[in-house]
Amino acid sequence: MNALKRNNVTVTGKGEKPMLFAHGYGCDQNMWRYITPAFQDDYKIILFDHIGFGSSDTTTYTKEQYSSLKAYAADILEICEELELQDVVFVGHSVSAMIGVLAANMEPKRFAKLVLISPSPSFINDGDYIGGFEREDIHGLLNSLESDYLGWSNTIAPVIMGNTDRPELGQELAQSFCKSNQKVARDFAHLTFLSDCRQDLPHVKVDTLILQCSEDAIAPVSVGEYTSKQIPSSKLRVLEATGHCPNLSAPEETVAAMKSFLYA
Repeated sequence: MNALKRNNVTVTGKGEKPMLFAHGYGCDQNMWRYITPAFQDDYKIILFDHIGFGSSDTTTYTKEQYSSLKAYAADILEICEELELQDVVFVGHSVSAMIGVLAANMEPKRFAKLVLISPSPSFINDGDYIGGFEREDIHGLLNSLESDYLGWSNTIAPVIMGNTDRPELGQELAQSFCKSNQKVARDFAHLTFLSDCRQDLPHVKVDTLILQCSEDAIAPVSVGEYTSKQIPSSKLRVLEATGHCPNLSAPEETVAAMKSFLYA
């Protein structure tokens, strides 16, 4: 099966330069619907679903094959190869920000710029590094997920989304989690919350924009600051937006920040 079918790839836009969007955990390409219209005239827009999410094809999925985030980075590179994409602007949210870092390190000449939205190279506190969680908290979160995925989804999604004054956003995220392939979602959760990509950041050779929300229960501001310090050619933009998903909660501010970086 080719990557375009496996990952439900869609291509739109009037431009020639490719902009590839990678969604976060439990989401799908629909999560970019408020962002992509702003770039349709100038870019070729490539959207896809990570395996196990959205309308991806999971028939070839094995936990062994997808045992690290590098496997998901390889999927992105396969999409780029099949579409013959070069000078790619990669936009990744949450865990996909780190997947994009891995992909760019594997094939740096493939990418022109990276936009990392709410990235976290590691969720676990380690000495001076504040990822936001103690290790036992993450294991408790994953144990809860294993015992009751649907219940966990409905509980954790509003926390991730934030913006409690707009409960419909948390409800949308919870529904997205619940639509996912539960086996893959469980496996991917372990990769998302236990992976440590800190050592990969200094190797990024691509100009990078880091978009960090001013309040984020999943990735605190200190994580964005750390990520920016570690990536050599990077800019940190702290948004007024709150929560972990500004692509949904604050699309206008997100688009404005992206344009100031891409059109500079």
